[in-house]
Amino acid sequence: MKILSFRYNDQLGFGPKVKKEEAVWDVLAIQEELQVLPSYAKTIVEGMTNGFEFVEQTRKLVRAAEESENPAHFKYSFNDIEWLAPIPRTTKNIICVGKNYNEHAKEMSAAEAPEDIVVFTKAPTAIAADEQTLPIHANVTSQLDYEGELAVVIGKKGKDIPKNLAFDYVFGYTIANDITARDLQGKHKQFFLGKSLDGSCPMGPYLVTKDELPNPQNLTVVTKVNDEVRQNGTTLDMMHTVEDLIVEISRLVTLEPGDVILTGTPAGVGKGMNPPQYLKAGDVVKVSIEGIGTLVNSFE
Repeated sequence: MKILSFRYNDQLGFGPKVKKEEAVWDVLAIQEELQVLPSYAKTIVEGMTNGFEFVEQTRKLVRAAEESENPAHFKYSFNDIEWLAPIPRTTKNIICVGKNYNEHAKEMSAAEAPEDIVVFTKAPTAIAADEQTLPIHANVTSQLDYEGELAVVIGKKGKDIPKNLAFDYVFGYTIANDITARDLQGKHKQFFLGKSLDGSCPMGPYLVTKDELPNPQNLTVVTKVNDEVRQNGTTLDMMHTVEDLIVEISRLVTLEPGDVILTGTPAGVGKGMNPPQYLKAGDVVKVSIEGIGTLVNSFE
């Protein structure tokens, strides 16, 4: 199932993509008007705590709408909604993994990928959506860079998660662009400020449930800037797999529903080019991951 979050007529909503249509089902409206279920989650994060039952409940709502007298009443064209990030606001900082692809580590001047995982965070205020125009932040940086990444969305609370159970804690996957001010990274000698500018973590367009992507370690990741391919990698090349990341992070930090883990970026970022090519006003960045879709953002 591909789920998206949106705003329609100033109301926040979420729901699955309509099959074979560029539209979304408003499952909250379906439940309110048709009273299909005894109760239903008000937000995606609330729903995912119920695991696959939430997916089944959502499917029941869609079937009820399809069988109603006026199915069109419960779905909106993509042209009529404002896209939001699948998780519009995380409850804690976005968890990010650095230098998780060997070739990217090398292009960032590291002799080799680090043996242990490198973890930093981005502020929740950095979250942005698909098709959103993002600020170039020219007043504070001249080295804004892109990083296309697979993002893992956690579905249930866990601590000290064993590797053989790691995927039990995953609800699904989305696409993220870990936008980074390279000069601020160098100036402050750490990642947080240079990674947390407003709009520096667009995610979307969909949250794809894990049953549709049973193997997250064999997905192509392609980033284009103005239709020029800059990154063309595969999650097969991760130094630390999704399972590894969940195990190690949960050993130290309790993971909770709605937490988002960015898994690292392949080689091909702007800083790694000769000469470096950073983002500028007017640029359009597209990050595509097979099975999920394409995240598109322009800059001004």
